[in-house]
Amino acid sequence: MAPYAKLTPPKDGRAITVASDGTLTVPTNPVIPFIEGDGTGPDIWRASVRVFDAAVAKAFGGERKITWFEVMAGEKANTVYGDNTWLPDDTLKAITEFVVAIKGPLTTPVGGGFRSVNVALRQELDLYACVRPVRWFPGVPSPVKEPQKLDVVIFRENTEDVYAGIEWKAGSPEAQRLLEFVNALLPERKRLKDVHQIGVGVKPMSEQGSKRLVRRAIRWAEAKNKSSVTLVHKGNIMKFTEGAFRDWGYDVARAEFGATTCTENEPVAGKIIMKDRIADSMFQQVLLRPDEYSVLATPNLNGDYLSDACAAQVGGLGMAPGANIGDRAAVFEATHGTAPKYAGLDKINPGSLVLSGAMMFEHLGWDAAAKLVLDGTTRAIEKKRVTYDFARQMQGATEVKCSEFADAIIASM
Repeated sequence: MAPYAKLTPPKDGRAITVASDGTLTVPTNPVIPFIEGDGTGPDIWRASVRVFDAAVAKAFGGERKITWFEVMAGEKANTVYGDNTWLPDDTLKAITEFVVAIKGPLTTPVGGGFRSVNVALRQELDLYACVRPVRWFPGVPSPVKEPQKLDVVIFRENTEDVYAGIEWKAGSPEAQRLLEFVNALLPERKRLKDVHQIGVGVKPMSEQGSKRLVRRAIRWAEAKNKSSVTLVHKGNIMKFTEGAFRDWGYDVARAEFGATTCTENEPVAGKIIMKDRIADSMFQQVLLRPDEYSVLATPNLNGDYLSDACAAQVGGLGMAPGANIGDRAAVFEATHGTAPKYAGLDKINPGSLVLSGAMMFEHLGWDAAAKLVLDGTTRAIEKKRVTYDFARQMQGATEVKCSEFADAIIASM
């Protein structure tokens, strides 16, 4: 590993390692890089890290401890590194070296450069699976009558589709050349008119990218004894991208998981049922029949919409954890924005980052610590000691600060 430009790794921890089959070897004192994040990021990080440390100490009686290593992205990185540096090489090196990291929300820079720091992080580290568990915590305000029926994990492809960032502005020479080339391939009745007025984007979706995402979703369903994996797509319209995603998903299930999966048309007791749904229908399904679904595997854009829509049913992004996982590294994250107007006020709900930490502990195989975080969060909400976003919707609730919600979680473990 090349030396860092502006970072000094801690000396009292050890790196997690990854075997060729993706298995992690986790020491008792792993070094875990963290990114505070922008806006309210520092507030929720300060609250969340106390929850993480308390859970590890309580679960393992002091025999295990995380060594935290601050790395930078977003506004703080630009301040420290300068030259419009929003994602330093140091940060990519650290996550590559130490394998598992966690981060708060990041600002997307205005103007040129990165379309999104988050997207760049995923693509640079090949974190191809965005994993978003969505479940309801009793007492959390919800806009639906039976939020407890929704308990899904969404596996969203993270590096292809429209997020790959291949597009050209209307009127640009590149857009016109591409459109003229496309028109030359089309019959006259289908040719595009006024190509100088058309912006154009390319939607790449590969067999390899689709299959590895579905493969990870099925493996997760096997490990967690889930009943089904549903491929969500718009293949009725985009037959060679979204339709191919569906077909490749079924292919990998048949070829690699034939002993544990079956199709919806030929169900077998005890096996994981492979389903597929058109994307717009799936939005209706998670509202009307959410308990029929457990794991969803989606292309990038469909998963982006669907994960936020599902989160809205169980209380919003303030309680929505997430992870970006690849074969060699994983980054766990708060899924909401930076909410800069609340920065420094110790006000925002840290639940998204706290629950992402529970996901991180499960990824490490530290299930006892994960359970303490989940149980503590559940009980704190049941006691109605919650931040402003929930308190204003819960009768009899006590509104607490961000840091005090962390205290309530720790006290409830």
